[in-house]
Amino acid sequence: MQKNILKSGIEISDVGLGCMSLGTEYDKAETIIESAIDQGITYFDTADVYDKGINEEIVGKALKKYQNRDDIVIGTKVGNHLKDDGSTFWDPSKKYIKSAVKDSLKNLGLDELDLYQLHGGTIDDPLDETISAFDELKQEGIVRAYGISSIRPNVIRYYLEHSQIETLMSQFNLIDNRPEDIVDEVNAHNVKMLARGPVFKGLLTANSSKALDNKFSEGIFDYTYQELGETIASIKEVENNLTALTFKYLKSQEALGSIIVGASSPAQLEENIKNYEAAQNISNEQLKAARERVKNLQYTQHVK
Repeated sequence: MQKNILKSGIEISDVGLGCMSLGTEYDKAETIIESAIDQGITYFDTADVYDKGINEEIVGKALKKYQNRDDIVIGTKVGNHLKDDGSTFWDPSKKYIKSAVKDSLKNLGLDELDLYQLHGGTIDDPLDETISAFDELKQEGIVRAYGISSIRPNVIRYYLEHSQIETLMSQFNLIDNRPEDIVDEVNAHNVKMLARGPVFKGLLTANSSKALDNKFSEGIFDYTYQELGETIASIKEVENNLTALTFKYLKSQEALGSIIVGASSPAQLEENIKNYEAAQNISNEQLKAARERVKNLQYTQHVK
């Protein structure tokens, strides 16, 4: 599988495993992680709030045997402060970030974290304080690289201009193509995009009709339910394999770092990898035709 290189020299696989869907049963989660490694995935994405830290523990335990491999990369996230009662509140303070990283390292069984990401953020955050926390962690050798997970253009642009972020995680797929608005700016700063939600809750899979009825009955963004159904049908006229098509679309983005796929079973993961490989057989002409059949969406909130 192709690798993409971050500014720090870290290499991440073209497809990464989003670990949120692994569940809390270790044996089941381990089989999915093993399947990912067998198929060339080397980037694993988790967060401190997934299953209240259990997800980090599972990922760390399953990958411990591979710690001698330089190509295995783990990313986790911070910012949602978990309270004792299980609820969370947003906390981008330096004090919390530098405290929370210790818990994540303990959960993962690591001495150093490959990629540490701010799990959200608003323009009203103490931005320079937050950035300095990540910079200090990097200087102290606790993290190798840092990034943000955000869909807010004003926040993204501030970090691009004032920080050393190396990754930007955003929902990105053929239907939700809003990140196209910022992808050139991201690429100009040599930041790599981690595309989450590539199959858009199942809408861009072989089960698109079921997903449309169950998850998009009220429509979404600029689409009514009817428009979304008509758009999916129109895209299928170009290429019936919607997942392979959206992978082709994401691969065409210069700033792409990794397509983050979730999986609750090895079979689901294997299907995603097959579609990733099938994307190579889709022509640029097909991609252009499909792209012309979807709306050009733009971010309308948090722009300034």
